[in-house]
Amino acid sequence: MSKKLVGAVSHHAQELAELRADRELAVAYLKEAMESLDNPDDRAAGLLALRTIAEAYGGLGAVAAEAGISRESLYRTLSPKGNPTLKTLLAVLKAVGMKLSVEPVLA
Repeated sequence: MSKKLVGAVSHHAQELAELRADRELAVAYLKEAMESLDNPDDRAAGLLALRTIAEAYGGLGAVAAEAGISRESLYRTLSPKGNPTLKTLLAVLKAVGMKLSVEPVLA
């Protein structure tokens, strides 16, 4: 029999609440994680961060509907082995109130 802590909040639930409450934190969180998309060995981090942002900003079902894709497709796309198209990536970012931008690489 496992004991539950009264008033305990999971790490994931706390993370979602913090990202939802602080838009600047959410942008910085996603911006940092999206840099991992350049590295095929670490691409999952960026996809999972975008999934977390989608959960924080409406939930996967609502974001999928807003982006014009099925919820199942969004789950697959934002999984560790996902491979979103540019169209899907842009639609998901728009659905959570963000956009893609480009910056120069610093040497």
